Amino acid sequence: MRFATYEHRHQRRVAVVEEDGTLHPVPGVRSLTELISRGDGLDALLRAGAATLDVPPGPHVSEVRLLPPLQPPTVRDFVTFEEHVEGVRRSVDGVGVGGVPEAWYDAPTFYFTNPYAVIGAHDDVPVPPGSGVLDFELEVAAVIGREGRDLTPEQARDHIIGYTVFNDWSARDLQSREMQVRLGPCKGKDTAATLGPYLVTADELEPYRDTDGFLRLALTASVNGEVVGKDLLSNMSWTFEEMVAYASRGTVVRPGDVLGSGTCGNGGCLAELWGVRGEQSPPPLKPGDTVTLTVEGIGTVSNTVVAGRNPEPLPTARRRSRERP
Repeated sequence: MRFATYEHRHQRRVAVVEEDGTLHPVPGVRSLTELISRGDGLDALLRAGAATLDVPPGPHVSEVRLLPPLQPPTVRDFVTFEEHVEGVRRSVDGVGVGGVPEAWYDAPTFYFTNPYAVIGAHDDVPVPPGSGVLDFELEVAAVIGREGRDLTPEQARDHIIGYTVFNDWSARDLQSREMQVRLGPCKGKDTAATLGPYLVTADELEPYRDTDGFLRLALTASVNGEVVGKDLLSNMSWTFEEMVAYASRGTVVRPGDVLGSGTCGNGGCLAELWGVRGEQSPPPLKPGDTVTLTVEGIGTVSNTVVAGRNPEPLPTARRRSRERP
């Protein structure tokens, strides 16, 4: 089952999406996050959706503005594709061939990114202030439907309520500079993060699961209609269940939390291609460029880059004397 959050005639609604794009608004619900946050899990969401199909249909998806399917309380972004790690470290960190650190293999590393930066499937993306090297990142995100702590991977499967496409927009020049401080990324990843077009419930994607527990979904990235990257989601080095288990270690995951897969390989972002080719080809994104990401079984998001604001000036750090009184 697919759920959308949309805006139509100045009203925000949540709906079940039929195969032909017809929307069936869920009565009395304005936020999918609110519906998920009840913590009743996948079965309850499917029951709510099934009941909604009995009510009169609303508009077609082509007639509305798709919003992010949910407003997550937290967004953890992992890095689970080995090929991506190696390529990006060459271009962003200047690391040579074989640059995947041994520590990467220990556990599915993640960082917390900005839930306030989440945008919809077709919203414009402003260039981050002060950046001249904008990039996209093709990912899939899992959404938590039940609270859990110290989960095993087997337990974690029951806590994943669905999946959505995730584009982690990245200002590579800002990211490269600020991460020399060994903290972050911060403003390199702070302006936009696309979620959409829908939340696809976990049961819909079970037919794609392989014998090792990975979802074998085809991933495609295009810039201005030209394909620049293709991969399979099953090339992840950890399953989503393993990621959720690690995220819950010593803490909690809660309904509505989003966990990104990390960027796929083979052109899942421009920076990986720059690292492989030794030059910025294709070039960084600029205003007017449109990035289209498609994930089999989930859908397509397509965002156009627009001019951003100039950064408000700030002083550099005050260099303090090390002499003590």
